[in-house]
Amino acid sequence: MTEHIAVVGGGTGGTVLANNLAEKLVPEIESEGVEITLFNDGPDHVYKPVWLYVAFGQREPEDGRRPLRELVDDRVDIRQDYVFNIDYEKKELELVDAIEPVAYDKLVVATGSQLDPERVPGLVEGGHHFYGEDGAQALRDELLTMDGGHVVLSVVGSPHMCPAAPLEFVFMLDDWLRERGRRDDFELTYTYPIMRVHGNEHIAEWAHPRLEARDIAIETMFNAEAVDPEAQTITSMEQTELEYDLLVTIPPHTGSDLIEEAGLGDGGWVDVDKHTLEATGFEDIYAIGDAAQTGVPKAGSAAHYQANVVAQRLASEVRGQPATAVYGGKTICFIETGMDDATFVEFDYERPPNPSEPTRAMHWSKLAYNESYWLTARGLL
Repeated sequence: MTEHIAVVGGGTGGTVLANNLAEKLVPEIESEGVEITLFNDGPDHVYKPVWLYVAFGQREPEDGRRPLRELVDDRVDIRQDYVFNIDYEKKELELVDAIEPVAYDKLVVATGSQLDPERVPGLVEGGHHFYGEDGAQALRDELLTMDGGHVVLSVVGSPHMCPAAPLEFVFMLDDWLRERGRRDDFELTYTYPIMRVHGNEHIAEWAHPRLEARDIAIETMFNAEAVDPEAQTITSMEQTELEYDLLVTIPPHTGSDLIEEAGLGDGGWVDVDKHTLEATGFEDIYAIGDAAQTGVPKAGSAAHYQANVVAQRLASEVRGQPATAVYGGKTICFIETGMDDATFVEFDYERPPNPSEPTRAMHWSKLAYNESYWLTARGLL
């Protein structure tokens, strides 16, 4: 009897996992003892960190997309369809374009994060963002036409994808304007919803003086409540109001409706054992990447390391062996500190991040990683 491993979501976590499983389970796949299916609602795999560079005209949208079929091992079946329900009692997936539900034996949920800007009145009409292809292009065009004014970067929702990106944007914007001799024409303000400039206190301590040194105004404990596109103001729940000429936001994020509606977790996030990544209270279900509530940042590197762990655990389970692989919370992140300098952090559940001194070499290392990412997705790095 063939054992079916289903992976829902073709982002970083799902793609790396599918490729790792295909590599680890070659004998079982060839003997038809195991079948692996990757479900994704579109044909492409998207590398979201590229959108930050699109906003500054350094990359084109096509640099952030590849056909999923080009990245995934041929031993993995790819089904382009929308999974709208998980019946965990029957171990079945219901799909929009399938008449009959699809049975699974092991399930991995890798559904990622979704933007939810409608949660804040006026945000869709009055704000820009760089968390998607269209948003990054519109922001790029707006930056190129501005002669000056007040640019507000507001982190509206947390948690959010790529926690370092808001800092990267204001550091890069400051540098981008200085390179063009236009910095004196602009006022920059950075807002964050808690009493520091980043969710991680160690990164906040590192970043705060660097923001001040660049004359970037800081507003902490700023929880955006409403945007008035006509008056060009953003108001916080704390009754602080900021006028802007350009509002760039990190929109509120939510998890997948699929998770919420299936009863696997509140807000679209799956509660998991942070070491094994098994869904709490559900048999034969794992969650990885942004979908998993582990306490680590919603970053691609975390999804990558989690995928490696789950692949090892599933391979052991398929072979009737004890699953011993565990995730220690490892996350790595390059942080751009300008247009040609960057720092690097590596941390886990036990060790906090300690940003290195920004260097040009680290900036080029980040660009090199971005270019080699497609090898990572294929499971080659």
